[in-house]
Amino acid sequence: MDTAILAALPVDAATFLVLFTRIGAVIMLLPAFSEESVPAQIRLMMALGMTVGLYGLLAPRVAPLVQGGDLAMMTFTEMLVGLAFGTIIKILFSAVAIAGSMVTQQIGLSSALVADPSLGGQSPLLARLFGIAAVIVCMALGVHHLWIAGMVQSYTIFPVGGMPPVADFAQLAVHVTGQALALGVSLAAPLILYGALFNLGLGLAARVAPQIQVFFITQPLNLMLGLAVVSVVMGSILTAFAAAMTSFMQSGWSF
Repeated sequence: MDTAILAALPVDAATFLVLFTRIGAVIMLLPAFSEESVPAQIRLMMALGMTVGLYGLLAPRVAPLVQGGDLAMMTFTEMLVGLAFGTIIKILFSAVAIAGSMVTQQIGLSSALVADPSLGGQSPLLARLFGIAAVIVCMALGVHHLWIAGMVQSYTIFPVGGMPPVADFAQLAVHVTGQALALGVSLAAPLILYGALFNLGLGLAARVAPQIQVFFITQPLNLMLGLAVVSVVMGSILTAFAAAMTSFMQSGWSF
C-alpha cells in the first residue's frame, strides 16, 4: 500500500503543479483578487486552496496527460491559458469602471481622484466606488461560482498539453473589449441622459440671462442632483452588470 502511494507521488505532484499553474494564473487576474492591495502571499494561498479544492475533480482527467509528457512545456502552456482566461474576465469587468468614469464626468466629479489598486494608479471617485460595489454584488449573486465553473470547463475546451489558440484568444480579447465598452456606456445611460438634459437647461438659461455666470452658479446643483440620480439608479446598474457577467459566462463568452 505504502509502495503504491510512493510510486504515484511523482505523478500526483506533477498533476498538482500543472493544475496550480493554470488556476493560479487565473486567480492572479480575477477581479478583487488581482488588486495590489491584496498581498501576494494571500493570493498565493488562495490559489493553493483553490487548487486543492479542485484537485479531486480535475486530477483524473489531467493525470493521464501528465504521465510521459514534457512538464516544463505543460507548465508554460497552462500559464498562458490561465493568463488568457483571467484577462478576458478582467477586460469585461472593466465595463463597470467605464460606467463609473462616465457617471463621474456627467455630475462634475471628474477632478476627484482616488488610488485604484486594480488599475495600479488613480481613477475617478465614483469609478472606484462602482468597482468595489460591483465585486460585492457579483459575490452576493454567486457570479464567482461561474468563474470557478469556467476554470473547470476550460480543461475540457483547452486540454492540458496542447498549445492555446493564441489567434483566437487575441480575437476574443478585441471582441470582449468592444463588448465591455458598449456595456459601460449602456450602464451609464441614465446619467448620460441626465447630463444632456441638465446641460441643455443650462444652455437655455445662459441664453436668457447671459450676464449671469450660470454654469458656475449651478455646479453645486449639478452635483447634488447627480448624486441623487446615482443613488436611485446605482442598484439597477450593478444588478444589470452582474446579469451581463452571468450571461457572458453561461453563454460561452458572448452576450
